[in-house]
Amino acid sequence: MATTVSSRTFLHAKNEQEILSGITKEVKAGSLPPNVAAGMEEIYKNYKNAVFESGDPKANETVLSNMTAFLDLIFLDVTDPFVFQPHHKAKREPFDYYMFGQNYIRPLVDYRNSYVGNMSLFIEIEEKLKKGHNIIFMSNHQTEADPAIISLLLEKRLPYVAENITYVAGDRVVTDPVCKPFSIGRNLICVYSKKHMLDDPELMEMKRKANTQSLKEMAVLLRGGSQLIWIAPSGGRDRQDPHTGEWAPAPFDASSVDNMRRLVDHSGPPGHVYPLAISCHEIMPPPMKVEKEIGEKRIISFHGTGLSVAPEISFSETTAACGSPEKAKESYSKALYDSVNEQYNVLKSAIRGKKGLEASTPKVSLSQPWN
Repeated sequence: MATTVSSRTFLHAKNEQEILSGITKEVKAGSLPPNVAAGMEEIYKNYKNAVFESGDPKANETVLSNMTAFLDLIFLDVTDPFVFQPHHKAKREPFDYYMFGQNYIRPLVDYRNSYVGNMSLFIEIEEKLKKGHNIIFMSNHQTEADPAIISLLLEKRLPYVAENITYVAGDRVVTDPVCKPFSIGRNLICVYSKKHMLDDPELMEMKRKANTQSLKEMAVLLRGGSQLIWIAPSGGRDRQDPHTGEWAPAPFDASSVDNMRRLVDHSGPPGHVYPLAISCHEIMPPPMKVEKEIGEKRIISFHGTGLSVAPEISFSETTAACGSPEKAKESYSKALYDSVNEQYNVLKSAIRGKKGLEASTPKVSLSQPWN
């Protein structure tokens, strides 16, 4: 990785015309593949529309600042690709990729229509982390922007939590040049998703070995304590129901839940598993179907978002009546999924149902901690 962000073509562009002509220029020079260039142009236009939709009086300035940096980072990675290690630590200097991601996604969040569920539990989680405990978020997964949304909704009240989450990330976000600038700014454990394990049979053995190495890295992290790890046990993003048009958390894979739970239990320091729900699919909805090829179409919108956590779920208490290890695995996974689903429905009612804070229930207390 080059030590500085240095490609003049995009970084020094002063307006939209210079940005778009810069893309054309680099394609003609042979330094930018046409498919990446088409994606860059599409993202620029979609991002501009979304930020202007927010009504921000400085929208033009925001778009120019964020998009010149973003296009520059994509171009930098095309010319000098960044290679992720199984355990990647957020790159904060000499260029702060974490803050770049925050600043890029922030204008897309309608904070007036965004909510956090059970803020007191997030505060409790921070206290446990500082005592050396490990925390696992078993979460649904909606968009490529999920890590930024989680951090943005927590950064004002809990900056320590916002910046210290390690995400279990699929190979898409560490190979797609459009995703990579955001991924570089996050703490990651890189794995190959089950959904893409068979995309190329010749690579299957390599992917399995890489996943084994990633699990070892995670075990080392957990043994040290004070780790906050986010994982989506569905193995991918939630998808819209093609018949109803509704969104709901994708089913959890019981084996993924159990593998993570056992890693935590055997790590040494006290460990806690919390169900986490996120609602933000309108910001960057995924394609209708899982795609094999890198380079999906990116739709971008300005919208309300939501995040909620529920009390930790104990494996021993949840599975006490189960007659076999297999039933225990399924029962525990279902308990976590049901909690995520319940929280998601409250967020959905608050954001899409326009009920706001009144959507709170006895189990999910909504607030806006940035106010």
